[in-house]
Amino acid sequence: MVEIIAGEKGTGKTKALITKANDSALVTNGSIVFLDKNNKHMYELSNRIRMINVPAFHIDNFDMFCGFLYGIVSQNHNIDKIFLDNFLTISHMGNDNLEKALDFLLNFSESQELDIIVSLSMDAGMLPERMKSFVSVSL
Repeated sequence: MVEIIAGEKGTGKTKALITKANDSALVTNGSIVFLDKNNKHMYELSNRIRMINVPAFHIDNFDMFCGFLYGIVSQNHNIDKIFLDNFLTISHMGNDNLEKALDFLLNFSESQELDIIVSLSMDAGMLPERMKSFVSVSL
C-alpha cells in the first residue's frame, strides 16, 4: 500500500508524517524506517523507528534511490512500513516523473509486502489524476 501526504511547503506534512510513524510504532510488531533529507526530526521520532539521513549516502538520482530502498529491505526482512519525508528531494525525482515514481513505489510495496507513506511538497489538486486516489492527507 502507498499513501501520500500532500501539501505546499510549510503546511505541516512532516508533522503529520511523524505522527503517523509514531502511532505505527505503538502497534506494529515489525520494523519502521523513516527516511529524510537531514537529522532535524530525529528526536521527534519514537526510538523504535530507524531514522535514515539519505544525503549521507550520496544518492544522486532516482535509480540510486530505488537501489537504496532495496538495500534497506534486504538487510531487514521485518520492515512493515517505510516513511519517506521530502520525497521529491531525497529521491531526486522531478515533478514531471511522478507517475514513474508512483509505479516504482507500488511495485516495491507489493513485492516487499510493506506500506510506504510519502510526503509530497505539492498541492493534492496538482497531482496527476491517477495519484489522487493515494492521497490520505491533503494539507
